[in-house]
Amino acid sequence: MSDPYASRTAVHEQTVDGFGAVRVLPLDPAADAPLLHRWVSEERAVFWGMNGLTAQQVAEVYAHMDTLDTHHAYLVLKDGEPAALLQTYEPEADRVGDCYPVEPGDIGVHLLIAPADAGRPRTGWTAALVGAVVAYVLLGLDRQRVVVDPDVANEKAVARFLRQGFTAGPEVVLPEIDLPDVYLPEKKARLAFLTREAAFGG
Repeated sequence: MSDPYASRTAVHEQTVDGFGAVRVLPLDPAADAPLLHRWVSEERAVFWGMNGLTAQQVAEVYAHMDTLDTHHAYLVLKDGEPAALLQTYEPEADRVGDCYPVEPGDIGVHLLIAPADAGRPRTGWTAALVGAVVAYVLLGLDRQRVVVDPDVANEKAVARFLRQGFTAGPEVVLPEIDLPDVYLPEKKARLAFLTREAAFGG
Protein backbone atom coordinates (compact mmCIF):
# COMPACT_ATOMS: atom_id res chain seq x y z
CA MET A 1 0.00 0.00 0.00
CA SER A 2 1.40 3.41 -0.91
CA ASP A 3 2.14 5.92 1.83
CA PRO A 4 -0.51 8.69 1.64
CA TYR A 5 1.88 11.02 3.47
CA ALA A 6 4.96 10.39 1.31
CA SER A 7 4.58 13.68 -0.58
CA ARG A 8 4.80 15.77 2.60
CA THR A 9 8.17 16.87 3.94
CA ALA A 10 8.43 16.27 7.69
CA VAL A 11 9.37 19.25 9.84
CA HIS A 12 10.63 16.84 12.52
CA GLU A 13 11.70 13.19 12.50
CA GLN A 14 12.78 11.28 15.56
CA THR A 15 13.19 7.64 16.57
CA VAL A 16 12.10 7.15 20.17
CA ASP A 17 13.68 4.11 21.83
CA GLY A 18 11.12 1.44 22.60
CA PHE A 19 8.38 3.41 20.86
CA GLY A 20 9.06 3.94 17.18
CA ALA A 21 9.60 6.51 14.47
CA VAL A 22 7.81 9.82 14.97
CA ARG A 23 7.31 12.24 12.08
CA VAL A 24 5.68 15.67 12.31
CA LEU A 25 4.09 16.74 9.01
CA PRO A 26 2.36 19.98 8.00
CA LEU A 27 -1.39 19.44 8.10
CA ASP A 28 -3.26 19.25 4.79
CA PRO A 29 -6.67 20.71 5.75
CA ALA A 30 -8.61 19.09 2.90
CA ALA A 31 -6.91 15.70 2.86
CA ASP A 32 -6.77 15.31 6.65
CA ALA A 33 -10.26 16.63 7.46
CA PRO A 34 -12.07 13.24 7.36
CA LEU A 35 -9.57 11.71 9.80
CA LEU A 36 -9.56 14.74 12.10
CA HIS A 37 -13.35 14.92 12.00
CA ARG A 38 -13.51 11.35 13.37
CA TRP A 39 -11.11 12.25 16.16
CA VAL A 40 -12.67 15.55 17.21
CA SER A 41 -16.23 14.17 17.11
CA GLU A 42 -15.60 11.60 19.85
CA GLU A 43 -16.81 12.25 23.37
CA ARG A 44 -13.22 11.98 24.64
CA ALA A 45 -12.34 15.00 22.47
CA VAL A 46 -15.06 17.26 23.87
CA PHE A 47 -12.45 19.65 25.30
CA TRP A 48 -11.01 20.17 21.80
CA GLY A 49 -14.13 22.21 21.09
CA MET A 50 -15.09 20.75 17.72
CA ASN A 51 -17.84 18.30 18.71
CA GLY A 52 -20.75 18.84 16.35
CA LEU A 53 -18.75 20.24 13.43
CA THR A 54 -18.98 18.63 10.01
CA ALA A 55 -15.88 17.38 8.20
CA GLN A 56 -16.21 20.40 5.89
CA GLN A 57 -16.25 22.78 8.86
CA VAL A 58 -13.18 21.08 10.32
CA ALA A 59 -11.42 21.52 6.98
CA GLU A 60 -12.40 25.21 6.95
CA VAL A 61 -11.04 25.78 10.46
CA TYR A 62 -7.65 24.40 9.47
CA ALA A 63 -7.67 26.06 6.05
CA HIS A 64 -8.09 29.37 7.89
CA MET A 65 -5.27 28.49 10.31
CA ASP A 66 -3.09 27.72 7.29
CA THR A 67 -3.31 31.41 6.32
CA LEU A 68 -1.84 32.56 9.65
CA ASP A 69 1.83 33.16 10.41
CA THR A 70 1.29 32.74 14.15
CA HIS A 71 -0.70 29.50 14.37
CA HIS A 72 0.27 26.19 12.73
CA ALA A 73 -1.20 22.69 12.59
CA TYR A 74 0.58 19.38 12.09
CA LEU A 75 -0.22 15.70 11.80
CA VAL A 76 2.03 13.55 13.99
CA LEU A 77 2.73 10.04 12.67
CA LYS A 78 4.04 7.04 14.60
CA ASP A 79 5.58 4.42 12.32
CA GLY A 80 3.65 5.96 9.42
CA GLU A 81 0.24 5.92 11.15
CA PRO A 82 -1.56 9.09 12.33
CA ALA A 83 -1.04 9.40 16.09
CA ALA A 84 -1.87 13.00 17.05
CA LEU A 85 -2.95 16.44 15.92
CA LEU A 86 -0.50 19.15 17.01
CA GLN A 87 -1.11 22.88 16.96
CA THR A 88 1.54 25.45 17.80
CA TYR A 89 1.02 29.16 18.26
CA GLU A 90 2.70 32.37 19.31
CA PRO A 91 1.24 33.15 22.76
CA GLU A 92 1.33 36.93 22.19
CA ALA A 93 -0.92 36.42 19.14
CA ASP A 94 -3.36 34.22 21.04
CA ARG A 95 -5.89 34.82 23.79
CA VAL A 96 -3.65 32.97 26.25
CA GLY A 97 -1.26 35.91 25.94
CA ASP A 98 -3.83 38.02 27.81
CA CYS A 99 -3.63 35.68 30.80
CA TYR A 100 0.06 35.44 31.72
CA PRO A 101 3.30 37.40 31.19
CA VAL A 102 4.60 36.09 27.86
CA GLU A 103 8.39 35.71 27.73
CA PRO A 104 10.67 35.72 24.66
CA GLY A 105 11.06 32.16 23.39
CA ASP A 106 7.63 30.99 24.57
CA ILE A 107 5.57 28.75 22.29
CA GLY A 108 2.03 27.52 22.85
CA VAL A 109 0.96 23.95 22.11
CA HIS A 110 -2.38 22.14 21.73
CA LEU A 111 -2.18 18.36 21.34
CA LEU A 112 -4.97 15.89 20.53
CA ILE A 113 -3.88 12.26 20.82
CA ALA A 114 -5.46 9.78 18.40
CA PRO A 115 -7.97 7.36 19.95
CA ALA A 116 -6.57 4.00 21.02
CA ASP A 117 -7.52 0.86 19.12
CA ALA A 118 -9.98 -1.23 21.12
CA GLY A 119 -8.26 -3.87 23.21
CA ARG A 120 -4.71 -2.62 22.57
CA PRO A 121 -3.06 -1.20 25.70
CA ARG A 122 -0.75 1.76 25.13
CA THR A 123 1.33 1.95 28.29
CA GLY A 124 3.82 4.80 27.95
CA TRP A 125 2.48 5.65 24.48
CA THR A 126 1.30 9.18 25.22
CA ALA A 127 4.41 10.05 27.24
CA ALA A 128 6.66 9.01 24.35
CA LEU A 129 4.59 10.98 21.86
CA VAL A 130 4.52 14.11 24.04
CA GLY A 131 8.28 13.78 24.50
CA ALA A 132 8.81 13.83 20.73
CA VAL A 133 6.52 16.85 20.33
CA VAL A 134 8.41 18.68 23.10
CA ALA A 135 11.70 17.91 21.31
CA TYR A 136 10.29 19.39 18.10
CA VAL A 137 9.00 22.64 19.59
CA LEU A 138 11.87 23.30 22.03
CA LEU A 139 14.85 21.99 20.06
CA GLY A 140 13.61 21.91 16.46
CA LEU A 141 12.03 25.36 16.67
CA ASP A 142 14.69 26.64 19.11
CA ARG A 143 12.27 27.82 21.79
CA GLN A 144 12.85 28.30 25.50
CA ARG A 145 9.51 27.33 27.02
CA VAL A 146 6.28 25.51 26.11
CA VAL A 147 2.96 26.73 27.48
CA VAL A 148 -0.18 24.57 27.47
CA ASP A 149 -3.69 25.60 28.50
CA PRO A 150 -5.89 22.52 29.06
CA ASP A 151 -9.43 23.05 30.31
CA VAL A 152 -9.47 22.86 34.12
CA ALA A 153 -12.14 20.17 33.84
CA ASN A 154 -9.85 18.06 31.65
CA GLU A 155 -8.11 16.52 34.63
CA LYS A 156 -6.50 13.76 32.56
CA ALA A 157 -4.69 16.24 30.34
CA VAL A 158 -3.58 18.40 33.27
CA ALA A 159 -2.22 15.34 35.10
CA ARG A 160 -0.49 14.08 31.96
CA PHE A 161 1.40 17.34 31.44
CA LEU A 162 2.47 17.45 35.09
CA ARG A 163 3.75 13.86 34.87
CA GLN A 164 5.68 14.91 31.77
CA GLY A 165 7.62 17.47 33.82
CA PHE A 166 5.50 20.57 33.22
CA THR A 167 5.12 23.00 36.12
CA ALA A 168 1.56 23.98 37.01
CA GLY A 169 0.79 27.64 36.45
CA PRO A 170 -2.27 29.66 37.39
CA GLU A 171 -5.89 28.86 36.67
CA VAL A 172 -7.08 31.50 34.20
CA VAL A 173 -10.14 32.41 32.14
CA LEU A 174 -9.38 32.65 28.44
CA PRO A 175 -11.67 35.32 26.97
CA GLU A 176 -14.30 34.59 24.33
CA ILE A 177 -13.16 35.16 20.74
CA ASP A 178 -15.90 36.17 18.32
CA LEU A 179 -14.49 37.02 14.88
CA PRO A 180 -15.81 36.41 11.35
CA ASP A 181 -13.43 33.46 10.86
CA VAL A 182 -13.07 32.23 14.43
CA TYR A 183 -15.39 31.68 17.38
CA LEU A 184 -14.05 30.38 20.68
CA PRO A 185 -16.17 30.38 23.83
CA GLU A 186 -14.73 31.51 27.14
CA LYS A 187 -12.59 28.78 28.69
CA LYS A 188 -11.35 28.12 32.21
CA ALA A 189 -7.84 26.79 31.74
CA ARG A 190 -4.96 25.55 33.85
CA LEU A 191 -1.73 26.89 32.44
CA ALA A 192 1.37 24.72 32.66
CA PHE A 193 4.93 25.37 31.51
CA LEU A 194 7.98 23.34 30.50
CA THR A 195 11.34 25.03 29.98
CA ARG A 196 14.00 23.69 27.67
CA GLU A 197 16.37 23.49 30.63
CA ALA A 198 13.93 21.34 32.61
CA ALA A 199 13.26 19.06 29.62
CA PHE A 200 16.77 18.64 28.27
CA GLY A 201 19.17 20.07 30.83
CA GLY A 202 21.23 23.24 30.56
